[in-house]
Amino acid sequence: MKPIDNIEPPAPERREASLKKSKSAILIIDMQNMECGKHLRQNAEVIGSPESKKKHYFTTLNRTVIPNIRWLIDTARHNHVEVIYTVIESLTIDGRDRSLDYKISGLHAPKGSWEAQVIDELTPQANEIVIAKTSCSVFNSTNIHYVLRNLDIEQLVVAGVVSEQCVESAIRDAADLGYLVTMVTDACATYSEAQQQSTINRMVGHYARGMTTVALIDEIKDLS
Repeated sequence: MKPIDNIEPPAPERREASLKKSKSAILIIDMQNMECGKHLRQNAEVIGSPESKKKHYFTTLNRTVIPNIRWLIDTARHNHVEVIYTVIESLTIDGRDRSLDYKISGLHAPKGSWEAQVIDELTPQANEIVIAKTSCSVFNSTNIHYVLRNLDIEQLVVAGVVSEQCVESAIRDAADLGYLVTMVTDACATYSEAQQQSTINRMVGHYARGMTTVALIDEIKDLS
């Protein structure tokens, strides 16, 4: 048996490949009332409230992340790029189907509840896909991989919350499953700037390419 030689590794710039219109989807992670509803963002301004301890997170949502995601999904829709949402939502009212970690952590949005709904500013359109999940990574508790393959999606653009939790988990799993991933670095939020930068450092160049909303909007507009 002859030794295998002359096998070239994948080009390092492949992770930086531009989006292909028919092969790409925008994946919005957990932008729902339970995680970033208007009432929570308002309470963050009240001194002594539980939400005030996460003021950086809620301020970033208001000032940057929600406007950027709104801009991103509007542009995607205009250019006929698939928009998909995930939400934390149990299959049951009592949440008995949740992952052990979610049960321990107390994360529960009952089936069909207001808490599980995407926030008003980012409301999905009637024909857009919303996938309910009960684990940190959407790939572990849903059929999203099957759905993406049916849609012939190869490239995922990821935005949402929380950066080092559900966003990072989705990026890692998507990369391992063979998707090319783009992290929209200014369309994700977490509890401090240090945590955000740490997540970007772990993801970009390893599991994903990183782009700002402005740069990504320009790329989407140029899709043929």
